[in-house]
Amino acid sequence: MLFTRKLGTQGLEVSSVGLGCWEFTGRAYGPADEAESVKILRRAIELGVNFFDTAEAYGPFTNEEFLGRELKPYPRHKLVIATKFGMSFEAGRVVGTDSRPAHIREVVDDSLHRLQTDYIDLLYQHRVDFNVPIEDTAGAVADLIAQGKVRFFGLSEAGDATISRAHAVQPVSALQSEYSLFERNLEPRIIPTLHELGIGLVPFAPLGRGFLSGEVKRAEEYPETDWRHDDPRFQGENFDANMSILRMVRELARAKNATASQIALAWLLHTGADIVPIPGTTKLRHLEENIAAADITLTPDELRALDAAFEPGSISGPRYNEARMRLVDR
Repeated sequence: MLFTRKLGTQGLEVSSVGLGCWEFTGRAYGPADEAESVKILRRAIELGVNFFDTAEAYGPFTNEEFLGRELKPYPRHKLVIATKFGMSFEAGRVVGTDSRPAHIREVVDDSLHRLQTDYIDLLYQHRVDFNVPIEDTAGAVADLIAQGKVRFFGLSEAGDATISRAHAVQPVSALQSEYSLFERNLEPRIIPTLHELGIGLVPFAPLGRGFLSGEVKRAEEYPETDWRHDDPRFQGENFDANMSILRMVRELARAKNATASQIALAWLLHTGADIVPIPGTTKLRHLEENIAAADITLTPDELRALDAAFEPGSISGPRYNEARMRLVDR
């Protein structure tokens, strides 16, 4: 059963498990089935999910259009819609970053139109733009909050210094970054910064792009259009080493009559009361499993065992290829 959690100290409250919506319109992990996506979205709402994550870059644009259309029948005040700005596009593909204040204003107006709403609950900078001072970006979002077009400000994949500088201009409610048993790079510096400033954490890829589900294949077995085809952690010796670590999660899942995915999500939910994962899926049964993870209790011994098995640095291979890592502010 889902409960609510506060993201940061600014007043943003959401369901304890959100829904990453990128996969509803395809691209990263293969083509999407729109009819199935509609079923998943509706079922998520039935089960208590109220936190929906999208971005102008997803599609681009088509994901926001899908959510705007499908969420329209539901009471707006019961939904928490998060979207992102900060990318530049050519021929329908992301080619760089653009967080110039004038561009942010244009993007937000366009996103509002596609989402068929008067306001965005949580507006993230999708990736840090190294050509625009973060103070200017935060100031532009502060203006949009004052205008009522945005409620709360978020960052994505930002480093600790960037987070602190942005927060000094406009309080940041949430950081969205990759975080899971499979990827723990936030722990040395970023999570302490979030705690110090009262900022919530929204982990994307909380199942390690499906690796933690155990239902995975080697990189070369995925089509070239699938992100995992180029994922270093799914390749060669990295894949073999990571599969050996995964056995511990599978064993714990069997002991608790759960799935490996549920154990991975339960670990996140136990790690902090200000953490709200946003797993995405294209299968209804996976949605229901993910939400049911909120009912799983892990004992202190089980948490220590998971921490030890997946200690930082234990996963083989970088989380992104070199080109994608250049967009991460570390």
